[in-house]
Amino acid sequence: MTFQFAHNNFNVVDLESSLAFYKEALGLDEVKRKIAPDGSFVLVFLGDGTTVHKLELTWLRDWKKDAYNLGDNEFHLAFTTSDMQAAHQKHQEMGCICYENEKMGIYFISDPDGYWIEIVPQRD
Repeated sequence: MTFQFAHNNFNVVDLESSLAFYKEALGLDEVKRKIAPDGSFVLVFLGDGTTVHKLELTWLRDWKKDAYNLGDNEFHLAFTTSDMQAAHQKHQEMGCICYENEKMGIYFISDPDGYWIEIVPQRD
């Protein structure tokens, strides 16, 4: 028996803002959408066009809060980039860098719901 990664999920408050963020910040495109027959939820799967791994964004109609409780936000996604300098500049211009660790050569960006995404240079 073997297992493979399929997707990660983030619940989001404003689906359109999240879709715009992930497109601009990371180049992710919508590859699949499921809308509940009663309109109670929307699932949107995003892909990078290279790997099979997906990010599932879940919007819940009946969620009545302005944000999700992310606790200490110790969980996160990580993306590699072939051009760390250009990525950092883009994210700096977007104002979404929330933490940098220059010693390790990495940084984190924060999406509209406060989820952290680690940006790591590609290593051979």
